[in-house]
Amino acid sequence: MSEELNLVRDLAVILISAGIFTIISKALKQPLILGYIVAGFLVGPHFNLFPNVTGVESVDQWSEIGIIFLLFALGLEFSFKKLLKVGSSALITAGCVCIGMFVIGMTVGQALSWTSMESIFLGGLMSMSSTTIIIKAYNDLGLKSAPQSALVFGTLVVEDLIAVVLMVFLTTLATANKFAGGEMLLGLAKLLFFLVLWFLVGIFAIPSLLKRTRKYLSDEILLIISIGLCFGMVVLANYAGFSSALGAFVMGSILAETIESEHISKLVVSIKDLFGAIFFVSVGMMIDPAVIAEHWLTILILSLVTAIGMTLFGTFGALLSGRGLNVALHTGFSLAQLGEFSFIIAGLGVSLGVMRGFIYPVIIAVSVITTFTTPYMIKAADPVSKFLYSRLSPTMIARLDSAPDKKKGSSKKEQSLWRGLLKKYLIRIVTYGVILVAIFLGSKLYLDKAAYDIFPGWSQITHNFFCTGVTLAVMLPFLLGLAVNGSAIKKDAAALLAEKDSNVWPVMSLVLIRILIAIGFVVAVIAIHFSLSYWSILLIAVAGVAFFLIARKSLHSFKGIEERFMSNLNAKEEIQHHIAPILTGINSKMGGHDVAAEPVEVSPACELVGMTLREAPLRQRYGINVAKIVRGGRRILIPSPDEKIYPYDELLAVGTRKEVSRFMEDMRLGALDKAFPEENDDVAVEPYSIKAGSYLDGKMLRETDLRQRNCMVIGVVRGEESVMNPKADFRFTAGDIVWLAGSRADCEAVVS
Repeated sequence: MSEELNLVRDLAVILISAGIFTIISKALKQPLILGYIVAGFLVGPHFNLFPNVTGVESVDQWSEIGIIFLLFALGLEFSFKKLLKVGSSALITAGCVCIGMFVIGMTVGQALSWTSMESIFLGGLMSMSSTTIIIKAYNDLGLKSAPQSALVFGTLVVEDLIAVVLMVFLTTLATANKFAGGEMLLGLAKLLFFLVLWFLVGIFAIPSLLKRTRKYLSDEILLIISIGLCFGMVVLANYAGFSSALGAFVMGSILAETIESEHISKLVVSIKDLFGAIFFVSVGMMIDPAVIAEHWLTILILSLVTAIGMTLFGTFGALLSGRGLNVALHTGFSLAQLGEFSFIIAGLGVSLGVMRGFIYPVIIAVSVITTFTTPYMIKAADPVSKFLYSRLSPTMIARLDSAPDKKKGSSKKEQSLWRGLLKKYLIRIVTYGVILVAIFLGSKLYLDKAAYDIFPGWSQITHNFFCTGVTLAVMLPFLLGLAVNGSAIKKDAAALLAEKDSNVWPVMSLVLIRILIAIGFVVAVIAIHFSLSYWSILLIAVAGVAFFLIARKSLHSFKGIEERFMSNLNAKEEIQHHIAPILTGINSKMGGHDVAAEPVEVSPACELVGMTLREAPLRQRYGINVAKIVRGGRRILIPSPDEKIYPYDELLAVGTRKEVSRFMEDMRLGALDKAFPEENDDVAVEPYSIKAGSYLDGKMLRETDLRQRNCMVIGVVRGEESVMNPKADFRFTAGDIVWLAGSRADCEAVVS
């Protein structure tokens, strides 16, 4: 049989076996990954009962493509802005898990008499939970809206980014074959530089390209462009000395910020599933029964260490972040498994020759065991939580459940303003600094040579002036961006100056520091081609300060670049808000409260069909409100109590996460994937303070006519207490902060 037919035969064996065993896994309510791994084991070289795969090398190449698509799809769901939104709780929890498990993994590796490098890789791969398995388990168990879900998913987002950084760290360490602190720092700095540069250039260019060509983008063309960009970034990452997985992940995260991200995800999902199946089948092919039989004790030890360690460190991290004992326990028990990155890191160690071959099937076996136990670990959190609450003293429970103290006062406000200002300064320096360094390196590496080739007859002084002038001209908009305040920084600086007159000196110092950094780039460019004395550097510095202070009044070129970048970065959220203002308003502005908003489709067999909202037991049984009804192409905002419910209506249910989750479960439907139809209504979710003598002051909710005024109460904040969906006998008092959904004009009229 020819080599081409052998490849087709192997693919047929892989896909048919994968299909059969994933059906079995589905029937047994187990994750599909288990089916893939079992299929790979049965068609692999270590099991001869079924037809075997003959061309293992070809399968390895296909599985490499599978890793690329898996990381690309993960990047599409990642979004760097999502990382900024997960909050300190997820960062603290992920940090505790990764650091704790890394140390424990290294310790266990040394105890098992593994080499130092093997122990380091073991610590790295034991630090990662499985995003795929946890999301699947939460969907199956109906926990997607549970109180701990936001923290669990946020922790997974942070872990994914840590895994990407860890892969670069471990590759550098394995290549050097020793721990060199300077080399590690240089490698991490190089990674940070390229990540920021790729992200900035990608967000500036790619969304604009997709926006301008949108009318020509059929599904076929968009799929081809997306995969082409993915593979292009893979090649670029390899050229820069990084892994293919990093390049795929970065391009996915860039495309995640575009308005086409959801469309691309749907187009890519089938290809990702295909090559992902080949990857996981190839993982199963590595399972050697003889190795597992020989190292069964090691597998058992690592499985127990993973389950116990992940649970303890996850719980500790959530407690440390102030999320309370119950949420912390559910978070820790949810993270107790090895993830997809564990396979990739283990395979990386074997391919680099720093891990012995038997370790890979051992890790796979540990992952299979912990994957199988994941649903049971998640369910075990409830009885453990009840047991601890019954045994711990009230003082200890109050201490564990207490939220961090939020002191108020002018000094606290000033500290908050300083933190915000310094954060914006740092982001500005890093982003513009990375672009300027890239231009500087590009000029040094390529412009000089190109100028000699194009203009060979030029004198050296002419050549030097040309290269310096071109480089500084390209740098100029970014030098202005670095040295000059943006509108957000000006706002914070003005607030600080209003808070205290003496803040003028540190604020001016920060401005001067940024100007000096910009001048440093100018001096560096000039110094490449000309010899500079101390007095000439001083003269350049004085002239530079004067130039940037004067140039603050004319920033058209710089502003255009920054505005285009911010427009591309925020386009996705703006469109989502335009399409579904109530849903996005609740999710973005009330994220700190226990409130959820989910669209739910009404089944024709549902008992609510034919009832009015007044008759439907939505508030009595579930405690939820309906903020909007989508009926075909019609949108009914803040529907009246007499509005009837019809089959296939889409109800926007608003309530606590538990209430909305219970309502969705009873409706036997999950959250809908499709977006709401476009709407241009001026609808918002905003907080309003009730003033003494206003319309709401002293009235019970039932005494108001908010529905007739096209308004709806989402929640009320009274002091430190939050009341979501208040009952009809709730009485408003002056000083209450009431969250209203509806037309801004109507809401303002109600509270005036």
